[in-house]
Amino acid sequence: MQNTKLLAGKTFPTIELTNATGATANLVTDSDRWSLIVVYRGYHCPICLKYLNKLEDYTEKLDSLNIDVVAASADTPEQLIKMQEKGLEVSFPVLTGLTLDHMKTLGLYISDPMSDSETDHAFAEPGLFLVNPEGKTVMIEIANAPFIRPDLEQLVSGIEFVFEKDYPIRGTHQY
Repeated sequence: MQNTKLLAGKTFPTIELTNATGATANLVTDSDRWSLIVVYRGYHCPICLKYLNKLEDYTEKLDSLNIDVVAASADTPEQLIKMQEKGLEVSFPVLTGLTLDHMKTLGLYISDPMSDSETDHAFAEPGLFLVNPEGKTVMIEIANAPFIRPDLEQLVSGIEFVFEKDYPIRGTHQY
């Protein structure tokens, strides 16, 4: 079976998930703001915990750029609470319940747990999406392993460049 991917410049899909308390939210905000969606592997991933906490250091700058940050995984609300107990300390929404269909729609790599001690479900490998206020996907980063993630300082400076230069959406050539 061939994998599909979300195409740059196309509309980001509507995906509604839940937070640790069970409240629902959409991955993309309905507003005049941009959305930065960070998909992480789950509570079992120490690299994800470190990356999300590091992302918190950039939320003030991203907010000044009119960008809302949200993180999402296939974890359950209970697993998110475990991650918070392990030291997740972020101000942005962290959502749970990403399904296999969601992962496929986003073109994410999907892994099965190596053992029951890792987690109890298939999970997405890291992904990052920048969506403009019109709902178009402007930047996409998809990895097949936890070790491949955008450098956050470079990402934020790149977003600033895009905004300052009215840089077009790249990677739109159809093949």
